[in-house]
Amino acid sequence: MCRELSNTSDVLNYIQRIARIISLHETCFNLIINMNIIKHKICMVSDFFYPNMGGVEEHIFNLSQCLMELGHKVVVLTHSYGDRIGVRYMTNGLKVYYIPVKVFYNQCVLPTMICSIPLIRYIFLREEIQIVHGHSAFSALAHEGMLIGRLMGLKTIFTDHSLFGFADASAILTNKFLEISLADCNHCICVSHTGKENTVLRAKVLKEKVSVIPNAVDTTLFMPDISKRDDNFITIVIVSRLVYRKGVDLLARIIPDLCSRYKNVQFLIAGDGPKRWLIEEVRERNLLQHRVTLLGSLEHSQIRHVLNKGHIFLNTSLTEAYCMAIVEAASCGLQVVSTKVGGIPEVLPPDLIYLVEPTVPALISGLESAITDYKEGNTRCPFEMHRRISLFYNWFNITKRTEIVYNLVKQENKKNLGQQLASYVQSGVLAYLLVVSLCYIILQILEILVPQKYIDIAKDYAEINVIQPRGDEKED
Repeated sequence: MCRELSNTSDVLNYIQRIARIISLHETCFNLIINMNIIKHKICMVSDFFYPNMGGVEEHIFNLSQCLMELGHKVVVLTHSYGDRIGVRYMTNGLKVYYIPVKVFYNQCVLPTMICSIPLIRYIFLREEIQIVHGHSAFSALAHEGMLIGRLMGLKTIFTDHSLFGFADASAILTNKFLEISLADCNHCICVSHTGKENTVLRAKVLKEKVSVIPNAVDTTLFMPDISKRDDNFITIVIVSRLVYRKGVDLLARIIPDLCSRYKNVQFLIAGDGPKRWLIEEVRERNLLQHRVTLLGSLEHSQIRHVLNKGHIFLNTSLTEAYCMAIVEAASCGLQVVSTKVGGIPEVLPPDLIYLVEPTVPALISGLESAITDYKEGNTRCPFEMHRRISLFYNWFNITKRTEIVYNLVKQENKKNLGQQLASYVQSGVLAYLLVVSLCYIILQILEILVPQKYIDIAKDYAEINVIQPRGDEKED
């Protein structure tokens, strides 16, 4: 070795070889590390988003925030809300497209399948979207976005937040439409095991293509604060949309009965909807204005203050895949009384919830048990409940599991038009093949009229969020 390195040139050559070997090892190490860090560009599509309030809206927002924390690019696509039209930026630069499409029914757009193609295509190309993630079976915009995304060669994922029956006419029609829409979807996510069984049955999706990823709650926002409780009353809190599916008819019969039995019980109701008139009518008829308070629709940041004023949380849903409100209530230390429907039994341990049948006598019995336990002091420490909830539900854990689904679908091969049409044939609605074919033709025409190469790529929030010098600070 010493003889070989006797002259200066040999020494330099030896050092260069060592440097190349070290550089090669560093490159291989970086490749191995980066194999597990695949960054995606995701578009969340749904009719339900802020300023509208609900579980779906909160799920999309929190999931998007956590995905951005992990380095993924996320944009949200929804319809306009009043004068909220165009592009808006939310916390941490979450970009939201409020497209100018009118609402048709129940906060959903009219499912034309064609009219929105130019605008949605433009957004997908401008943001360089790779994965289209639709939310809620009720959202027509989500199904349109997934269809257009598939025809553009993008990967599609659908999250089902609800349960449906099989008997009534509306359920039959919705189930068939869902079957058609998910026939060519890359993967589905359900928020509970009950929801998975329901989706597999009603949409005829292969169970291997359905994952169960529950919702979560930001426990740092929902901390107990018992100082806000009124010790002169037992306050029962309801946080829900005032619609039939949420059991407002049951609630309207429970309120006067319970108020007549307990003089120190009051109701605090947060939420709005088409059934609000029923609660107002019950309140007026029974002269309960001082014991039943309707707060209307609230910002999500205000929900914590409402929950901390209560002792008992009541959920009267007739069907529910997963109820985030009861998790938030338990995180604030409230006793939870809920109907035993859908995926609710999977949400909390039995010692943290009173589960009853969705009937008036059963709900009253459950509330009386909770009231008796409170009076006798047989309730759990609110801070201990909060600690347990924080261990059960964590948004970053949910996001990591969703990220695994993204990585799986990203590896799947792209389907051509023929393969996509073959997937839709299995639904049995052959007329839908004409709709898909027409959408594909429109996309091809748009590619000729407005080629992809002429569409400017949007800059990411991290790139545009640069402090610019003010006019009076410019250099001479």
